[in-house]
Amino acid sequence: MASLELNDSVILSDYGKPYIVAELNTSHFGKLETAKLMIDKVKEAGCDCVKFQSWTADTLYSQNYYDENPIAKRFIKKFSLSPLELEEVLHYCRSSNIGFSSTPYSRDEVDFLLKKCDVPYLKVASMDLNNLQYLKYIAESGSAIVLSTGMGDMDEIYRAVNTIAKAGNNNICILHCVSIYPTETSKIRLNNILGLRTEFPDYPIGFSDHSLGIEMPIAAAALGACMFEKHFTLDKEKIGMDNQMAINSEELTSLVSNVHNVHQALGGYERIVYPEELNQRKNMRRSIVFSRSLDKGAELTLDDLDVKRPGTGYLPERITDLVGAILTRDVEENTLVKSSDVLMKQ
Repeated sequence: MASLELNDSVILSDYGKPYIVAELNTSHFGKLETAKLMIDKVKEAGCDCVKFQSWTADTLYSQNYYDENPIAKRFIKKFSLSPLELEEVLHYCRSSNIGFSSTPYSRDEVDFLLKKCDVPYLKVASMDLNNLQYLKYIAESGSAIVLSTGMGDMDEIYRAVNTIAKAGNNNICILHCVSIYPTETSKIRLNNILGLRTEFPDYPIGFSDHSLGIEMPIAAAALGACMFEKHFTLDKEKIGMDNQMAINSEELTSLVSNVHNVHQALGGYERIVYPEELNQRKNMRRSIVFSRSLDKGAELTLDDLDVKRPGTGYLPERITDLVGAILTRDVEENTLVKSSDVLMKQ
């Protein structure tokens, strides 16, 4: 199975230990104390990493967009965190012993995250899947890269991956993603995880989920996804960019627990019969019994025999061995056949 070593030496691999990322996006509403409280809740839930967005009003949209949407710039300025605030959040994550990452939207933000924050990986947002020069710049940093594939067809995904690889960087995790907020169940297409694994066998495959609830990441765990990204909020009722499709603390805790449970339950391909199961054979399997009362000296036929619990006598697979055996004593219907009851044919 494909694997990837993150910048902090954590290993991601197909069917390996799940790496769960809580995406905060703008659900902190630009408030540092809210962000710290969210980090506390994410840590309590058992996530591996908290992820932010490193955009600003200057790096996200063009002036044309702001001219057509005057409120957008105020909204972005209000809900974004400054580099200094992100550094403070980083230190808070480290003191809480949880990973910190963020999605950059410019080369300066790439440099900031690598040089100032020493992030475990750089997340490439789906919107930049076709931004090949930007991907080349990120790749040349040598950082581990998590590549989201929302809105992208297979040709675009190939071009993105090849651009990164040709820059000398094969430290790639590919995330199956559907950029619909929220994503309807019928449009999630979890089997794309298997499809991407087939198309890109050298890179581990994860899942960035935008559906409501927690069912889809749990299902993705059964398909061996290595990374799970899910939006998190403290309050679904507040209006925000992605807040209404984010999950709360209770749901996040359940998601983490269930994803790890599914991973543990997958086990390996080797067939194992555990000692506890072997002990059950005596109670749950069957043994050969007499189907009717018979006299001493009778020669057994298949019609004289049946199989019933418990499994402490002759095993059912030996029933044909008893055909033709001679009874050494009278026997009662519905009783277990014992070795002392029969004289086996030679």
